[in-house]
Amino acid sequence: MRKCFFITILFASCFYNTFSQELKNINETVFKSGEELSYKLRYGIFTGAEAHLRVEDGEKIDGHPTFHIIADGKTAGTFDVFYKVRNRYETWVNCTTLLPYLYQENRHEGGWKHSDKVSFDRENDKITANNGVFPFKGKVLDFVSAYYFARSLDISKIKVGDKFELQYFLDDGIYTLSITYAGKEVINCALGKFNCLKFNPTIIPGRIFKKDSKLYLWITDDANRIPVKANVGLIIGSVTMELADARGLKYPLNPISK
Repeated sequence: MRKCFFITILFASCFYNTFSQELKNINETVFKSGEELSYKLRYGIFTGAEAHLRVEDGEKIDGHPTFHIIADGKTAGTFDVFYKVRNRYETWVNCTTLLPYLYQENRHEGGWKHSDKVSFDRENDKITANNGVFPFKGKVLDFVSAYYFARSLDISKIKVGDKFELQYFLDDGIYTLSITYAGKEVINCALGKFNCLKFNPTIIPGRIFKKDSKLYLWITDDANRIPVKANVGLIIGSVTMELADARGLKYPLNPISK
């Protein structure tokens, strides 16, 4: 999987609250069509990238209404001069189960380009992508749908130290991500101060991350369950992602103070 540091962090943030070892059905979504979330990623004092996610009404697929969810990511400032990134990820999910029917991506990172179109055949338990056909079992998600699926799960009984897993398809196969719940904290961001839940997803050391790097994610401890901050150590320095704007939410976003 080829991803710049920005994509790696944004990707990991999609799985912050996957608390059930056996994923249950969604009772009610915590978002609605029209929701828009914007994030900024900073390397030290510099804004290195921006991300924007939005939910729209999608066309019916197999007779079922869908949400069309779009995630755009791009580098900013000086980073945009030296290594330009323009990525778009899209998914069409069932409005009730939030399981994806179709996922596609178009990634432009420097001089490298990549596109993929992935279909989920749940009757025959197979995924068809540009790189082939992949059998699967259970609730396998994609990069974008996992973020919204996880937000709508019930985490009322989660305890500090609980470890959970989520399956997702990306590029050329099905992967599993492990997440640990680390407790509650109060976090500041551009929109104010919020009571948050803290999570620690696993990351793989390599060219970007140090052997002992830790990724932490904070989400609002309210009905919206949206990430307000993420931080991870790199080989040199660290990167922080912060919520910059939130519109069209299903529930009011009530900061402790501004």
